[in-house]
Amino acid sequence: MSPPPPRARLALARSAGELLSGPGGLEELVGPLLRLLAEEAGLLRSALTRFDAERDELVVVAAHGLTPTEVRRGRFKPGEGLTGTVFATGEPVAVETAANDPLFLDRTGVGRMSRSHAFICVPVRHEGRVLGTLSGYRPTVGRRVLTQDVDLLTAVAGALGAHLRPVEESAQAIAPTAPVRPRGLVGKSKAVQEVMEQLGRVAPSSTTVLLLGESGTGKELAAQALHRHGPRSAGPFVKVNCAALPEGLVESELFGHERGAFTGAVGQRRGRFERARGGTLFLDEVGELSLPVQVKLLRVIQEREFERVGGEETLSADVRLVAATSRDLTSMVEQGTFRQDLYYRLHVFPLHMPPLRKRGDDILLLADHFVEICSRAHGRRVRRISTSAIDMLMAYHWPGNVRELENCIERAVLLTRDDVIQGHHLPPTLQTAEASDTALPEGLKERLAAVEREILLDTLKSTRGNMAEAARRLGITERIMGLRVRRYGLDARRFRPPRGRH
Repeated sequence: MSPPPPRARLALARSAGELLSGPGGLEELVGPLLRLLAEEAGLLRSALTRFDAERDELVVVAAHGLTPTEVRRGRFKPGEGLTGTVFATGEPVAVETAANDPLFLDRTGVGRMSRSHAFICVPVRHEGRVLGTLSGYRPTVGRRVLTQDVDLLTAVAGALGAHLRPVEESAQAIAPTAPVRPRGLVGKSKAVQEVMEQLGRVAPSSTTVLLLGESGTGKELAAQALHRHGPRSAGPFVKVNCAALPEGLVESELFGHERGAFTGAVGQRRGRFERARGGTLFLDEVGELSLPVQVKLLRVIQEREFERVGGEETLSADVRLVAATSRDLTSMVEQGTFRQDLYYRLHVFPLHMPPLRKRGDDILLLADHFVEICSRAHGRRVRRISTSAIDMLMAYHWPGNVRELENCIERAVLLTRDDVIQGHHLPPTLQTAEASDTALPEGLKERLAAVEREILLDTLKSTRGNMAEAARRLGITERIMGLRVRRYGLDARRFRPPRGRH
């Protein structure tokens, strides 16, 4: 099988990250992952090893393309052979012809079938500690392809680190983790539940997380939750918005500068990496970084060290990195505006924040939440949202997501003169016929009917679909109430609470 093109490698890295961020322990995840590497990347006879401290050796814990006998043979002392060397040094290796390398031991015995094959092996880390290796073979190719293989396996190994903990911690690693709800993230939809489960899986580690999603979906809230529930919660949480910084100042903001490093540098300044030491650094809108800054950021991630601008002292980058972007990094890599190797380093644990249009069950919860917050902030006593306004909120597609919804509710709270938000209090974008099907009828009779329909809807909502109670509140008979409901095609059942809920 020929090596996959760059676009396919990016798709493979994305698929691998999504697989490892899903539910399941080591046994459930690694088998499908190694099979994916074989089928999509052409990496043959791949193996995952873990260091056994009691035996002082690396053992194969999962493999694809190896027999059980070959797996049992896969044991290496630290520093022994290519695999042991990778573990001992923490540096990846890629040899074009495995059989020609003096360090290649062929301990498993597969070398007789792969003598003309290239061999790639990378370290697997967790919390900065090398725990094992990930390796595979492929028919001999050029050095450029092997470099891409190293980048791909390094990205996969980064996601594996959260699962491949030391033997004494393995039971804890496989045990299910509690979901994490970010402060301010309101919702009960399936999409939100999945986000909280993924946050619960990755928060206890120091794994790099890439938050993906449109603007206004709550990526910063998720980043704060990762810090608050992570092992570095006692340290600082430092945020930098890469899109808000002038290009000439990004490097200084990230890494700091020495006095006299450039015009205006009148003193030494600590950068964000330095200020986040022992904590979490949140790189928001990382897709906006220029290519030169991307190169420097890649070095920091790889080497875990940096220098201030104009300085010679090497400083350690002791931070957990959380990045976020609303841009399509895969397309940017293909266009050459975002480095592929940096993409692999960031795409260790991808987490997608769902847009509001895919969280229909949460719109009313969020609207009520913002009504309460905005009423308190502006000294108002708004108690509810009318049914017509609810229909408009539910029909809108929310391109600005939760942030746009919050702004709409704040506007409505300021405009209303009583304790109810009506449809006409919402922005014009929600009141168009195309967006909400709420265009006003032309004649007086039609307008009066529209008002009557809205009153009926509000009353049914407040009585939770109880027709008799609604009739009493309106001062009409139950028969007339039934006739009006049928005339306007209303369904009182939609307002009744689900069975079993009180």
